[in-house]
Amino acid sequence: MSQSLIQPLARLALSGDLARPALLSVADLLRWPQHRVRATFECATSGRRRHRFSGPLLHDVLADAGPGFDPERRKDRLRFLIAVTGTDGHHALLSWAEIDPDFAHAPVLLATRIDDTPLDGAGPQLVLPQDRCGARYISGITAIRVDGGYRSWS
Repeated sequence: MSQSLIQPLARLALSGDLARPALLSVADLLRWPQHRVRATFECATSGRRRHRFSGPLLHDVLADAGPGFDPERRKDRLRFLIAVTGTDGHHALLSWAEIDPDFAHAPVLLATRIDDTPLDGAGPQLVLPQDRCGARYISGITAIRVDGGYRSWS
């Protein structure tokens, strides 16, 4: 096979307030338990979309990266934000409370497959099955940054 026909593996960078930042491929994301969801959402450019996604929970992947929560303060994790960036320049922002099992526990996925098609070359997709609008479905994730720098609101 010609070198020009081989598609490089997409990688996403986990960074920010993490004890274990990482560079992950779709294959790496298969190490976590895979969850399946059927999602229907509205896309501004192509209307109603229905897909089947599978992949690990965003919470599981980020929890394993060691977010820098203060263990003495139970609610400290509520100040953490999660910024997601895709290859096309789209961005989404989530709060840690959205994905945390003690709070909203939203089943947000880092999809490794869409409709049974692997996303190895394209990169994982952010999937928020609870969203009616597809704006936060970020394709080809290149970066996820966890930021707990919001210590004071004054």
